[in-house]
Amino acid sequence: MTDFNDNSNVPGLISLPKFGRRAFLGATAAIGAAAMTGLSITPARAAGKDPKDYHFGVAIPYSGQESYEHIIAGYKSAMDALGGSLTIVDSNWDMKKQADQIATLVSSAVDALIVLPIDPSGISNAVQAAVAKGVPTFCTDGYVLGTNAVSTSLHNHFGMGEVSARKLAEKLGGKGKIGILTLPQNESWAMRSMGMRFALRQYPDIEVVVEWPFDTTLKVTPRDAVDNMLTAHPDLNGIWAAWDQAAIEATLAVMAAQRNDMFVTGIDGGKQAFEYIQSGTPFFFTVAQSFYQEAYQSIYFAHEFLAGRQSPRLIVNKAYGVTQENLANREGGDIENWDQFGAADKLGWAMVA
Repeated sequence: MTDFNDNSNVPGLISLPKFGRRAFLGATAAIGAAAMTGLSITPARAAGKDPKDYHFGVAIPYSGQESYEHIIAGYKSAMDALGGSLTIVDSNWDMKKQADQIATLVSSAVDALIVLPIDPSGISNAVQAAVAKGVPTFCTDGYVLGTNAVSTSLHNHFGMGEVSARKLAEKLGGKGKIGILTLPQNESWAMRSMGMRFALRQYPDIEVVVEWPFDTTLKVTPRDAVDNMLTAHPDLNGIWAAWDQAAIEATLAVMAAQRNDMFVTGIDGGKQAFEYIQSGTPFFFTVAQSFYQEAYQSIYFAHEFLAGRQSPRLIVNKAYGVTQENLANREGGDIENWDQFGAADKLGWAMVA
């Protein structure tokens, strides 16, 4: 083994202890890995704490929806298994409120901050302030622009939009008029619409004739929007929805208009969506996300980080195509808890994004 020379007498160079080349390369590799993954060699917060004493703050945009119930369950299950306590705050789709809630969590000296952002840019300053104060920050279901989050756990939103649009186009035989319900407020969720539009380039005879962006004030609901679409465009053949709650409300509007010849797709997964699909309504396909897993991993890697171990900068979770056919198979596993580790695989569901 060749040792590096002692440079203690060379002007302008920092004197280092003598060590072997292999040790030097190992040390630089470790430092490089730390920089790539956001790992701090000595985490500023929770140093020396027992994991059972950790307290994490979690900021989510909403809790009154099935998908968020699964996400919250993932957070809580991970904390129960790994130790510590949680404070979960819900901003009810109010971006300023979420930014204020993040500031409050930081001021309460949480050991880690978990953020499911309403908007990647709108809360950027609040998250940057948290990082600047040394609070390890983890993102779920989307990233936050301009911030150095330790780890982000999400899904392939572009891919999910692409798959669901292709399924709708195929169901329509590659020809027809559709309305779309989008989520432009959040850049991550907006990628679903980008994937949808990209997929439809392959189907020039599918025409998007009307679009409704989600109204965060809820003054106009997806049901209202689709009722209006059907009145203005009675020749619609299908509805592409960026999320399942909108797909469910679209289905109710379609059925009320006695347009059972139409087709509806969604993205998310959940008991209610599965029931609509299984019962043969116009809602025939969704992409089921692994909500529980993506939330669980945010908590898990916060624990790993605070223990001084590496955390992946990005985690892309599995999403599964769900149809009436694969919902008929209940022997392999628990459909209601499809998003828990290994459950969808036991059901025989195929990963699509």
